[in-house]
Amino acid sequence: MRHDGIRAIAFVEGLKGFVTLCAASGLLLLVHEDLNRLAVALVEHAHLNPAAKYPRVFIEAATHLQDSRLVLVAAGAAAYSMLRFIESYGLFRERAWAEALAAASGTIYVPFEVVELVRHPGWLSAALLAVNLAIVVVMVRALLQRRRSKDARDGNAE
Repeated sequence: MRHDGIRAIAFVEGLKGFVTLCAASGLLLLVHEDLNRLAVALVEHAHLNPAAKYPRVFIEAATHLQDSRLVLVAAGAAAYSMLRFIESYGLFRERAWAEALAAASGTIYVPFEVVELVRHPGWLSAALLAVNLAIVVVMVRALLQRRRSKDARDGNAE
C-alpha cells in the first residue's frame, strides 16, 4: 500500500508539472500578441459585457501586461514545473528527499486551502484540502517509516 500511495502522489505531482508547463508554453505564445484585443475577444466569446466590472478588470490587466512580464511569468511557471517533475521522479524512485519535499510543499498549501474553504465553502475546496492533507499524511508516514527502518537496521548492527 505504501508504494502505491507514493506512486499515486508521484503521478499527481508529475501531472501538475505537465499542466504548469503547458500553461507556461501558452503564455509564451502570447508574447508579441495584442493582449487587449485577445482579452476583449475572450470576454465577448464568453457572452460577458466588456463594460461590466470584472470583465473590465480582466481587460485592463491584459492591456497592461508587457511581453517581459509574460516571459518572466512563463519562466517562473517552467521552474515550478521542473520542480514538480524532479519531485515526481524522486517519489517514483522512493527517495527520502522527494518525500520530504512533497510533505513540505503540501504543508505550505494547507493554510491557503483552509482560508479558501472558509471564504467559499464547497465540495471542490473541501476535496482539494482533503487530498492535500492526505498527501501530507502519506509523506510524513513514509518518512517516519523510513526513519524507523533505519533505526532498526542501526540497532541490529550494534
